[in-house]
Amino acid sequence: MIETRGLLLVNLGTPTQTTPSSIKSYLGEFLSDRHVVDLNALIWLPILYGIVIPNRLKYITQHYQSIWLNNQSPLLYYSEQLCQKLNKACPYLDCKLAMTYGEPELAATLNLMKYYNHIDIISLYPQYSTTTTQAVIDKIKIITSNWQNPPIFNFVRDYADNTNYIEALIQHIDQHICINQPDILLLSYHGIPLRYIKKRRDNYIERCLLTSQLLQEKLAKCYPNVKIMHSYQSRFGKGKWTEPNTSNVLIDIAKQGKSVAVICPGFAVDCIETLYEINIENRELFMQNGGQNFSYIPALNDCDQQVNILKSLVKHH
Repeated sequence: MIETRGLLLVNLGTPTQTTPSSIKSYLGEFLSDRHVVDLNALIWLPILYGIVIPNRLKYITQHYQSIWLNNQSPLLYYSEQLCQKLNKACPYLDCKLAMTYGEPELAATLNLMKYYNHIDIISLYPQYSTTTTQAVIDKIKIITSNWQNPPIFNFVRDYADNTNYIEALIQHIDQHICINQPDILLLSYHGIPLRYIKKRRDNYIERCLLTSQLLQEKLAKCYPNVKIMHSYQSRFGKGKWTEPNTSNVLIDIAKQGKSVAVICPGFAVDCIETLYEINIENRELFMQNGGQNFSYIPALNDCDQQVNILKSLVKHH
C-alpha cells in the first residue's frame, strides 16, 4: 500500500457546459438524490423529468451562461484552483477534487486513491447538513463497501466554528465594509426544508447560527453601527423552509431605504446560488423595491486564507 496520505475535497457539483443537455443531466442526478428531495421516487421522478426540469431548463441555462468563468463553471474553477494550491502547500498530501453530482465523478476519483493508507475527506460545506455533508459520507460508504483493505477514512463533519474559518471571513468582510460601510450586513445561508430538520434530527440551523454568532461577536467591536442579520436562500418547491427568507429580508431592507452588503458564509466557493441568485436576481429585487446600495461580498474561493483553513482541518484530524 502506498504511504502517501490522500486529501479528497468534495463539492456539490455543476454542469460541465452551459448547454441544455448538460444542465438537464446534472439536475436529474442532483434532484433525484433522496438526500436532496426525499419524496417517493414513484411520485417525484415523473414530476422532476416531466414538469420541473422542462419548465425551468431554459431559464437555468441562461443563468449559468451569465456567470460562466474561464469557459467553465465558477464552482468547478475555484474548486480546482483550491485543490492545486493545497497540493503545493501540502506536499505530504495528494489532494484531489470530486463532486457529489457530476464531474469529476466521486467514484472514479476515489478509485484513484484506493491504495492510500489514509484519506481525509473534506466536504466544502462549512455547516453540516444531511442534505450535503451526509450525502457525501453515505455515497462514499456505498462506493467503498466492497473494497478489500480500504484506507482509513477521516471525515471532517464540518467547520462552522473553526477559528481559521471565522477569522478568514472576518478579514474578507473587513476588506469590503471598511471602505463603504453598509447599514446592514446580511449573512445568507442555503435553506433546507424544515421537515428535514425534524425528520432527520439535522442540526444545520444550529451550525449556521453558530457561525453567525461568532461573526457578529467579532464584527460588532469594529463596526458597532452595522447591523448584522441572518437569513436563508434558495427555497425550492412548496412546504416550510428555514426562515427568514433572504429575498423577503432584502425587500424589507430596501423599503427602509437602507444599504446592504450580502455574504454567503455557507458557500466555500462562488457558484450559481451566489453569483446569480444573490448578485443578480436578489440585487434586482432589492433595487426594484427602492433599495439604493447593494453589494455582494464574494466567497473565500481559492484565497490563501481558504487554503489555510483546509490545512488546519487536516492537521486537526
